[in-house]
Amino acid sequence: MTTSLADHLRSLPDESLAALLQLRPDLVVPVPADVSALAIRAQSRVSVARALDGLDQFTLQILDAARLTRNPDDATTATDTVLAMATAGPHPPAPTAVRAAVGRLRALFLLYGPEHALQVLPAVDEVSPYPAGLGRPAAELDPRAAALCADPAKLRRTVLAAPPSARAILDRLAAGPPVGSVPPGALQAPPLGAADPVLTDPTNGGAPTGSPVRWLVDNRLLVPATTGSSTASGTVELPREVGLLLRRDSGPLGPLRTSPPPVAAAPREPKAVDSAGAGQSMEVVRHTEGLLEQLADEPAPVLRSGGIGVRDLRRLARTAGLDEPTTALLLEVAYAAGLLGELEMPGATTGRYGADQQVLPTGGYEVWRAASLAQRWEQLARAWLTMTRQVGLVGRRDDRDRPITALSAEAERASVPATRRAVLGVLADLEPATAPTPEEVQELLDWRSPRRSRGRDAAHREVLAEAAQLGVTGLGALTSYGRLLLGDLTSTDDRGDDPLGVHADVESGDPSSTARALDALLPAPVDHFLVQADLTVVVPGPPEPALAVELEAMTELESAGGASVHRVTTASVRRALDSGYTADDLHDVFRRRSRTPVPQGLTYLIDDVARKHGGLRVGLAGAYLRSDDETLISEVLADRRLESLALRRLAPTVLCTQYQVGRLLGALRDAGYAPVQEDGTGSTVLARPRIRRAPPRVSVTTRTIDPLAAPKLPMPRLLGVVEHIRRGDAAARAARRAPAVVRGGAPGLGGGPVPAHTHSEALAVLQQAVRDKALVWVGYVDAHGATASRLLKPVSIGAGYLRAEDERTEMLHTFALHRITAAVVAD
Repeated sequence: MTTSLADHLRSLPDESLAALLQLRPDLVVPVPADVSALAIRAQSRVSVARALDGLDQFTLQILDAARLTRNPDDATTATDTVLAMATAGPHPPAPTAVRAAVGRLRALFLLYGPEHALQVLPAVDEVSPYPAGLGRPAAELDPRAAALCADPAKLRRTVLAAPPSARAILDRLAAGPPVGSVPPGALQAPPLGAADPVLTDPTNGGAPTGSPVRWLVDNRLLVPATTGSSTASGTVELPREVGLLLRRDSGPLGPLRTSPPPVAAAPREPKAVDSAGAGQSMEVVRHTEGLLEQLADEPAPVLRSGGIGVRDLRRLARTAGLDEPTTALLLEVAYAAGLLGELEMPGATTGRYGADQQVLPTGGYEVWRAASLAQRWEQLARAWLTMTRQVGLVGRRDDRDRPITALSAEAERASVPATRRAVLGVLADLEPATAPTPEEVQELLDWRSPRRSRGRDAAHREVLAEAAQLGVTGLGALTSYGRLLLGDLTSTDDRGDDPLGVHADVESGDPSSTARALDALLPAPVDHFLVQADLTVVVPGPPEPALAVELEAMTELESAGGASVHRVTTASVRRALDSGYTADDLHDVFRRRSRTPVPQGLTYLIDDVARKHGGLRVGLAGAYLRSDDETLISEVLADRRLESLALRRLAPTVLCTQYQVGRLLGALRDAGYAPVQEDGTGSTVLARPRIRRAPPRVSVTTRTIDPLAAPKLPMPRLLGVVEHIRRGDAAARAARRAPAVVRGGAPGLGGGPVPAHTHSEALAVLQQAVRDKALVWVGYVDAHGATASRLLKPVSIGAGYLRAEDERTEMLHTFALHRITAAVVAD
């Protein structure tokens, strides 16, 4: 079989061989040495499984038809035979669809050979042992079952005589797979209709009603499965002939559907879908920024086992006003985008966690904050599509019954990017703004790639939920900018022709098409606000980055959204003064930014807080407190709210305490005073927060979308690979023609060239070949001690080395003379 497939591959033109490598890219990793190695790899179990995973349900059913119609003598089938079986059902597909499916299978070389003698790769039977969900022929299972199946009339009567419970088992196994497991006592219990008294057996279902499985086995409709010479305990198999009889109404292959199942939902209004998605994208960016700011203020310690603890996740979720699954999703996406990282804390531990790392924003967070809202969302969405993290596992328990935490290694799943791409690909292939139900999405996935989607219903629902939370979908449909993002990530042709990303939008500094589309849907950033008489500040849109920084310093956020509401308070004005603003600076900001007249109350508030600000000075004693106002110092000393500080007077205008500066400042501010800190020279110490950042991390968006998939190469490179394989094949044939002494064997006794037996004779042959520019067979020992031979054209000899051109690769190589064992002039 291997030789036959290899010969068939050798007979193909280069373009057809390159097309095979394009359809099955795993065959070129690594590049096969010759056509024989390519044939062995093409029919290996792993490669065949990869090829089958990409086939739709109809093509797999046509492959099953080819397997079922093979001739027992030579294991071949024909296209017409496959067509006859595929159209044998009550609703036959179009012959052109069947022939197109056969063409796809032949292009993948799951079927090969001429149309009248098609052969199936043997590994197909290993990967999928039951074609079309049918069992093995009765002759391979049991002689008595084979005798029953040989009499069609008797077989029909036996099936019709089956009790209802036994017939239900037959129908279930006929739908596939044909193998079922039964309770341990089912094959020993009496069959249905047997003589009564049978004791109650909980294993068989309680009451002594007999066993339908035993009835089917006794009547040869089921056969106990065997492994070698022993019977597999508790396993039965439905013979193929019985399964075909039970499928007489639906056809031997079952129901055939040449196209995906239809979606019942009517398309929504595209503008409504995009508006809903854009609104959610704004919320995603806002909540992500809020979580990162929380971690900047209070970093989360890393557990010994990795990840963020459950208590810290709850704290972050409670402060941000989110549920824990959404918080975990945003943290995972931010980490994948390179906005979060771990900071080493040498020589320090973090309490009960016993860790020396903390999770906090990286330096890339500052760059991300300065970008536009659409670009910030795009970075998060790209990270979600490419990250190998299954966020739905967070909160569950692993195999050792330990909780899976956010950012821990237990949530790593390499197949998740392909799952996200498959689910969103289903939405992208529908009419724009179509919102199918999760069940309809699962049906479409079951048709498009049944082998991949089997048993992954929960993962597909997680992808749909996460896409809605991140704003990739709106109202259940894929948004227009989400469609652009998916198309950009899955355009393998562009990525293959531009492997270094030279022509990418990101490299040129221009926003991508996705960011431009989302920008058109979002409200334009504003550089102004509206100050009201109650000291609230209304921002009628997303603020520009510079305005956002000023609002964060001077106001308290009350409500967020498309339009946010802030409030100016005594504490917020004092915080702005602590960070370096002066009263004149604050007045200037409000005059410049406000589109409404600045209320007089706001002016009085700023002036009043600024007048009190710095009236008290705090330094080190523990800490000291001084003021030029002796009356104010006396008031502080007499304040009962500050008794815990144990203040004492050092001078008429100086107090001191044993506690540190931070506690003294906090207690004074809690009591309503407005102190500022000073250094040893009496200069004011600005209270700007100390910003700590984790080391920069590379975003996952720089890697391929599916880490499990083989790289897809453009056609010119594939043709180069084919040329390499052809050269290797030619070299392998030439190596078999090499003289025996060069290959390491004994020289022949017949005619032909006389090999050099000594090292000096080998050198003489090589020197003569250099002068004559002749081809020479050279045998040598490589660095691993293995003997090899090459057909070379010597170029020069000197300094203990031979420089020669390899006839196959046309490249110059250098050989140590002491490793050369023989040299023979080629004919």
